[in-house]
Order: sequence, then structure tokens, then C-alpha cells
Amino acid sequence: MNSIEISTETIKLSQLLKLADLVQDGVEAKHRIQNGEVRVNGETETRRGRKLRAGDRVEYGGSVVRVDSPVTHAGGEGP
Repeated sequence: MNSIEISTETIKLSQLLKLADLVQDGVEAKHRIQNGEVRVNGETETRRGRKLRAGDRVEYGGSVVRVDSPVTHAGGEGP
């Protein structure tokens, strides 16, 4: 399983597919999602604008990608 770290609270499903190099562009992402080829947390997802958060798992084409947030430093100190 691969992990993709995001610096924002959420990322759209179509953007994640592109960022993880699972699709070539937004058009392909749209078609794959609308055709029911993508699963989020074990369930088929057909909304390309689905907002993903840290901990979500995306499955497509035999690949699994987990959404991660930036690692925080010990003691709760942020950047």
C-alpha cells in the first residue's frame, strides 16, 4: 500500500488519483470514478469531488493508496 501525504485537511478524489499517478489526467479520473472503478474505504465511490481526509483508503486498478497528513513533531509543536 502506498501513502500520499496531503498538506491540507482534505483532497478531492480525482486530485488524489492524479497525485498518486493512478490516472493520467482529470478526464481519465472522471471516467474511472463515474464508471464505478474506484473504491473509498471499501465502498464504490462515483463522486469525483468526494473529499478525502487523512486515514481514508482509495483502491483502483489493483493499487491501494492511503491518505496521510503531515507528521507532527513530538510535544504537539507544529510548523
